[in-house]
Amino acid sequence: MIEWWQIAVLFITGLTAGFVDTLAGGGGLITLPVLLNVCPNPILALGTNKLQSTFGSTSATFHFARAGMLNYRELRRSWVLAFTGSMLGTLLVQHFDPTLLKHLVPLVLLAVAIFVWLRPQLGQLDLPPRISRTQFDFFCAFGIGLYDGFLGPGTGTFLALAFMLGLGFNLARATANTKALNWASNAASLGLFLVAHQVWFAAGLIMGAGQWLGAQAGSHMVITRGTRFIRPIFLTMVMLLTLKLIYNTYVKPWI
Repeated sequence: MIEWWQIAVLFITGLTAGFVDTLAGGGGLITLPVLLNVCPNPILALGTNKLQSTFGSTSATFHFARAGMLNYRELRRSWVLAFTGSMLGTLLVQHFDPTLLKHLVPLVLLAVAIFVWLRPQLGQLDLPPRISRTQFDFFCAFGIGLYDGFLGPGTGTFLALAFMLGLGFNLARATANTKALNWASNAASLGLFLVAHQVWFAAGLIMGAGQWLGAQAGSHMVITRGTRFIRPIFLTMVMLLTLKLIYNTYVKPWI
C-alpha cells in the first residue's frame, strides 16, 4: 500500500527529475534515493525507476518531435540499436561482475566534465559530422545502450557528447536526440523488469505523471532558451553525478 503523504512526495520528485533530466540528464540522482526509501527492496526500486523515467523520456521525445527537432528517418536505426543494446546489457549484468566498470565510470565522467568546461564553444553551433550516421548508430547508439542496460549512470551525458563530437550537433539538438535514444534504452530495460514482476506500479505511475509534466516543461526550455541556458545545468549535473559516483565507489567502502 502507498501512504497518502507519499503521493505528493513521489509526484514532486518525478516533476523535478523530469525537468532536470530533460535539460541535462542525471534525473536518477533525484528519483532513486526517494524510491530506495519507499520501495520494499532495491530491485523493485530499480524497476519502478525505469517505469517512471520512461514517462519522462516519452514526454520529452514527443515534445521535441512536435517542435521539429527530431528526424524520425535518421533515428529509426538508432532506436533499434539502442533498444537492442540496452536489453543485451541488462541480460549481461546478470552474468558478469560490473565492479571494474563502476570504478572507471566516475573517472570518465570527470574527464568529460573537464573537457566540456575547457571548451566553452562546444555545442553552441552545428558543425560538420566527424563520423557517418551508420558508424554513430552501431558504435555509439548500440554501445551506450549496452552500457545503459549493464550499468547506467551517465548514459545521457555520454549520448549528448557523442551527438556533439560525432555528428556535430549543437547542445540543444543533442539533448533532444539524447532523450529519444534514452526512451529506447529505458523501454528495453523496463520490459525485462516487467517480465520479472519487479515494478511497483502505484509509485511508478504517480512519479510518471510528474515526470511527464516535468519533461514537457524541460523540453520547452530547451526549445525556447537553447544551448546557452542548457550548458551550465549540463555541467552542474555531470559534476554532481561524478561526485556521487566517486563517493559511492571510492569513499563509502572505507567508511
